[in-house]
Amino acid sequence: MSTNISFNHSKVSSAVNIKNKVAIITGAGSGIGRACANLFAQEGAIVIVADINEKLGKEVASEISAKGFVADFIKLDVTDESSWVNVYKFVQENHSRLNILVNNAGIAFGGSITELSLEDWRRLMAINLDGVFLGTKHAIPLMQKNNGGSIVNVSSASGIVGSPTAAAYCTSKGGVRLFTKAVALECAQARNNIRVNSIHPGAVATPMFEKGPTWSDFVNQMGGLEGAWKKIAESTPLGRVAEPQEIANAILFLASDASSFMTGSELIIDGGFTAQ
Repeated sequence: MSTNISFNHSKVSSAVNIKNKVAIITGAGSGIGRACANLFAQEGAIVIVADINEKLGKEVASEISAKGFVADFIKLDVTDESSWVNVYKFVQENHSRLNILVNNAGIAFGGSITELSLEDWRRLMAINLDGVFLGTKHAIPLMQKNNGGSIVNVSSASGIVGSPTAAAYCTSKGGVRLFTKAVALECAQARNNIRVNSIHPGAVATPMFEKGPTWSDFVNQMGGLEGAWKKIAESTPLGRVAEPQEIANAILFLASDASSFMTGSELIIDGGFTAQ
């Protein structure tokens, strides 16, 4: 018995090409988001730098524009649905399409579950999980108008394995992981040519670490900043933390047509942490 399958090879690309594609990147004012914004712009995308921090967001957009690339800044509170509506209205009016969404905005903090306040629990869930839901919910109709797109949700290695004193963070990132898979299947079933994947970084040298309420105590325990980062690096088999650019490179792959047969996938970039 033979099966005849025909392929349209003109639709398959091996190149990481996002030239002239419109991309929204949340949390683009610093860390992984900033690295993504610069990389996407260098690759020819029209980048929407979205961040709640107006100063940092404008700096990134200006930085990109000064290099001769295209970027707009728009203030975004990922927990506020009306803020998302404004972002998509801006994109529709100014660019008429959306090709890529990177749900990157997030926060992290640790502490014993018995000492965690309900207020802090809800704040973390609102930013890390509700923000991904709202961004995805409103991206899909706009992407459908342009015959598809790619959504990349930034989860974490902590969305795959547990971590002591990080129950809230693990819960939020685990939620992002399964939300991604469910929406990927929904879009695949709808045949709307929208792919949805998640990326799971391990320890990355970003300001998010240092903004956590337990960071200063950790630094003191390790005898200083160098000791703190050394301790974190020792938790990975590769013996170091990642640079934001390394995570941005992987997000670029998922956002581009080079990953055209990937949806509902989880791409782990953690220096071997979850392989242990």
